[in-house]
Amino acid sequence: MPLKSIAAQSAELYLDLLKRSLTNTLFNIEPDAFEGSTPRYVEAAITHYQQGPAVSMLPLARLDNLQACVVDVVERRVPGDLVETGVWRGGAVIFMRALLRVLEVTDRLVWAADSFEGLPEPDPEKYPREHQAYKSAAMTKYYNHLAASLDDVKRNFAAYGMLDDQVRFLKGWFKDTLPDAPIGAIAVLRLDGDYYESTRDALTSLYDRVSPGGYVIVDDYGEDSWTYCRKAVDEFREARGITDPLIQVDKPCSYWRKSR
Repeated sequence: MPLKSIAAQSAELYLDLLKRSLTNTLFNIEPDAFEGSTPRYVEAAITHYQQGPAVSMLPLARLDNLQACVVDVVERRVPGDLVETGVWRGGAVIFMRALLRVLEVTDRLVWAADSFEGLPEPDPEKYPREHQAYKSAAMTKYYNHLAASLDDVKRNFAAYGMLDDQVRFLKGWFKDTLPDAPIGAIAVLRLDGDYYESTRDALTSLYDRVSPGGYVIVDDYGEDSWTYCRKAVDEFREARGITDPLIQVDKPCSYWRKSR
């Protein structure tokens, strides 16, 4: 068997193992994302992710999508860095950094943008659905508003051997950190800010930096019961005349490839 083929197979085995480690699916079955926000899904997600050792709450299908997007922009030489807005414990950005290492890419950065203090409280009058979710027992008692400290995220990067000079952290609310963030061109932009304003802030500040041929992934686009994320994306796309087709990854997550 050619050495190149052996190396490629080894890389795929490593990435598959990494995805299952990050998502706590080495010995466990992940919650069904197509169940959305049903009580059964929420209970399963709390047990599996929040109370378990998972470093990412992304289902494997979304990590597969992220891998495909990163590999594609590298192979087509689409210029730019890899960015995630809303990183929780850091699983997706750790995976991005691992992909760059496997692909032997040394001229791109991975940016992890987060408050590292949890989700912001939505305006109850403007965003009643989000505010209700923010105040819910599940979010306050179990999810802790998805708070993970910067030290915890860095520790997770270090545990996977991915904390190096190709990783950058942006700490603070998106409205404060993203407009003047020292990010140049972006090849893959992954939005996981959950709420309307976080999603819109990220798009407003970063979309123009996404290179033609790059990808925009919206983690919660298909969620309707607790967030206005879809509204933020649809309004932005309409205002900017974006007609690139949205492609569904799973029930909550969709993405598009920027054509111009």
